[in-house]
Amino acid sequence: MAQYHIKPGKVGDALIDTYYKIENGVVGTYKKIEDGAVGTYKKIETAFVDRFLEKADEPEEKNDNK
Repeated sequence: MAQYHIKPGKVGDALIDTYYKIENGVVGTYKKIEDGAVGTYKKIETAFVDRFLEKADEPEEKNDNK
């Protein structure tokens, strides 16, 4: 059997368009906040690594000869 759905009409189309505009605005704002927070975290992490850590040439081996 064929699938059917209700036609939204002019008013329905206007409501759907408005809904998507609001949704995209909220999601876009969240994305900007998230990108800002992640970017700030990465800057702090990079500064910490540069200040307190150094790259090891070879991994340290544990001596378990007891």
